[in-house]
Amino acid sequence: MRTLPIHPGYQRRKKIIDLIARAIFLLAGLIAAAMIVLIFVFVAGRGIQVFMPGYEGRQDLGTFLTGMRWRPDLTPPVYSVLFIIINTITTALGAAILSFPLSVLTALFIVKVAPKGLRVFFTTVVEILAAIPSVVYGVFAAGSITTLVSKLAGMFGQSTYGGSSMLAVIILLAIMIFPTITSLSIVSIASVDRNLELGSLALGASRMETNFKVILTSAKSGIFAGLILGLGRAFGEATAVTMVAGNKLFGPTFNLFDTTRTLTTTMLSGLSETSGVDYDIRFSIGVVLMVVILLTNLAIRLVKKSIGGVTNE
Repeated sequence: MRTLPIHPGYQRRKKIIDLIARAIFLLAGLIAAAMIVLIFVFVAGRGIQVFMPGYEGRQDLGTFLTGMRWRPDLTPPVYSVLFIIINTITTALGAAILSFPLSVLTALFIVKVAPKGLRVFFTTVVEILAAIPSVVYGVFAAGSITTLVSKLAGMFGQSTYGGSSMLAVIILLAIMIFPTITSLSIVSIASVDRNLELGSLALGASRMETNFKVILTSAKSGIFAGLILGLGRAFGEATAVTMVAGNKLFGPTFNLFDTTRTLTTTMLSGLSETSGVDYDIRFSIGVVLMVVILLTNLAIRLVKKSIGGVTNE
């Protein structure tokens, strides 16, 4: 069969369109990076000035980073965040431990096990959960999760402040990050090369062995990306968590039925001024929060790299 030659003008137009598309993508990436840099510079500039000489009400950086009390009501006020950092990491990781396995198994069920009708239904449910505003989750937690935690504490002979506790925060965050991790896991599992699955089955592996040892291993990149985004939401959630945390003034908190305090709830609570040390110190907490998120993401990436197996990257 004879093929017609490609006109040189057509090739030039394709190259021009390709160059324009690349330029647009590059511009979008640069704008996104610039926004991140601008936000960090602004927050860091306001946060660092609290520790600079000449600042009225100057704070000691060492005390801020290593102290175990948050007492803005004292004279002079005490601002320390080490126990808050520990509480934030503990609650976020606790939520991930609860939500991550359930999210991955749900995604695997939706993509590889569920009939088509159920697949569409469960996918819609996950999408609806992801679209629910944070304040709605907070109202639900304040009315339901705290009641459940209070009853659970009574069974163990413990007492809570109306159910407001670290356990309530963990359960709330686990529910909130579930749709994020599940959605990305669904996309990642669905993108695994079908030939890998067929090859595993042809070699004698069962359907479940293939799902867990081949499919999940191949989809690990997207699954861990979902975990990173889920933890990002857990670290950054403020309004909903404030409703059930209790905002303890000292710590750290390791009793699941005791009140707690996170970096975001500290930034949100008492934010009634627009100037002065009590306002600027919130930006200092923001810098700490960004550093915690960055280090956590790096740790997750190291864990992902340490897990062997075939990937679809």
